[in-house]
Amino acid sequence: MIKVSEIAKKKVIELMSEEGFDYSTDYVRVGVKSGGCSGLSYDLKFDKSQIEDDKVFEDNGVKIIVDKKSFLYLVGTTLEYSGGLNGTGFVFNNPNANRTCGCGESFSL
Repeated sequence: MIKVSEIAKKKVIELMSEEGFDYSTDYVRVGVKSGGCSGLSYDLKFDKSQIEDDKVFEDNGVKIIVDKKSFLYLVGTTLEYSGGLNGTGFVFNNPNANRTCGCGESFSL
């Protein structure tokens, strides 16, 4: 399962609306791909449909879909949003990551 903080939920709703998505029916697609300075990087986008092997979750009113392969890397992750001095954007608090890069956008296991 992937959790969504209250601040991240507000930002997801705002951004989905700006991009023509409806948070009550559409999804946030979260994935992992090769790349980044630590080996793996997070992928986050909005989607209107799911694929056959997707895992579907809902937390804090946000519908999340994760492909089967990425799910193994993301179990227990919390999606948060930071608007602080060190940068603005979504942050993944992933308990499975052994190491993350300075920007927090990539990790390794």
